[in-house]
Amino acid sequence: MLHAIPDLLRTVLAFVVVLGVLVFVHELGHYLAARWRNVHVEVFSIGFGRAITSWVDRQGTLWKLAWIPLGGYVKLHGQERPEDVPEELRAQWIAGRTFHEKGVGSRAIVVAAGPIANFLLAAVLFAGLFLAFGKPLTLPVVGEVLPDSAAAHAGLQANDRIIRIGDTPIHDFEDIQKIVTAAPDATLPVTVQRDGADQVLTVHTESREAGGKRVGLLGIRGGKVEYQKLSVPGAIWGGITQTWTVTADTLSGLAEMIGGRRGTDELGGPLRIAQLSGQVAELGVASLISFIAVLSVNLGLINLFPIPVLDGGHLLFYLAEAIRGRPLPPRALEYGFRAGLAVLAGLFIFATWNDLTHIGVFRWFAGLIG
Repeated sequence: MLHAIPDLLRTVLAFVVVLGVLVFVHELGHYLAARWRNVHVEVFSIGFGRAITSWVDRQGTLWKLAWIPLGGYVKLHGQERPEDVPEELRAQWIAGRTFHEKGVGSRAIVVAAGPIANFLLAAVLFAGLFLAFGKPLTLPVVGEVLPDSAAAHAGLQANDRIIRIGDTPIHDFEDIQKIVTAAPDATLPVTVQRDGADQVLTVHTESREAGGKRVGLLGIRGGKVEYQKLSVPGAIWGGITQTWTVTADTLSGLAEMIGGRRGTDELGGPLRIAQLSGQVAELGVASLISFIAVLSVNLGLINLFPIPVLDGGHLLFYLAEAIRGRPLPPRALEYGFRAGLAVLAGLFIFATWNDLTHIGVFRWFAGLIG
């Protein structure tokens, strides 16, 4: 049991660092946008519950670090609607610096700034990694040939370097995937470099159903990875493109889950994040930074979902207000927020169930009873 204590401590510390960075940057986006739009920020809190430490800055904002590291919040001055607060509280509001009296455009900027900050964080972290270590490139080298696959039947071997498929030159492993995926049940001439000599092999691809269409299969796994050194502009652009790639892949995965083409067991919550944080931290700082960048993209996307309570839900209400020329009726807002809370509660329960299943709690409990 004692040997598990360092692992547990590493997991807890990594989880606190990962979540702390993501939450701080997200709330900092709201804070800076509020300052820009001349909205007073009353509280900036990392974590919930009783404060470990707190201080008030020159702007009158209370900064807090709280005990429960599962989120955070920014409390905006006059965030409530005037009709929802007593008259004595309204009398304390600072004219011109309350959130509710700002135009719909300014309110939308403050709300959208949180998710935008998460996307910017991901781009900066990816760019920093590319600048410090280089951009990882999976070489078009066969790492493993799956048995009884199209590649095995064609005679492909481990360590073969694929340099051309048809007339198309191959630069990285992704090039292979793109060409093969678009060619189900097709015959392709594949030029490989083996023992310093070029050979042409004829591959008859296999196929399977994915996303409502047939995609090609080759049956190999990539092996070697090299790191390309990038200039500062190249690293910045690489960070932007990598953030876009992670965003597109995440949205594609969610679309497949919603369409029933992909299992929902990949959905995870805080327990899964904590477990992965500890595992990634063991691999080194670079892996942990990359993990934070990917999670930052996910946090930005989740907050943009059009679910009331989330930033995306507020933006949806502001869009309706801009179209109507006046806010939505209070009853519509109330029902919207109730529905949003119900959806979030359901997602949280489902993700936690997945987490407990993934880490084997139910198997352990069943074994204990058995």
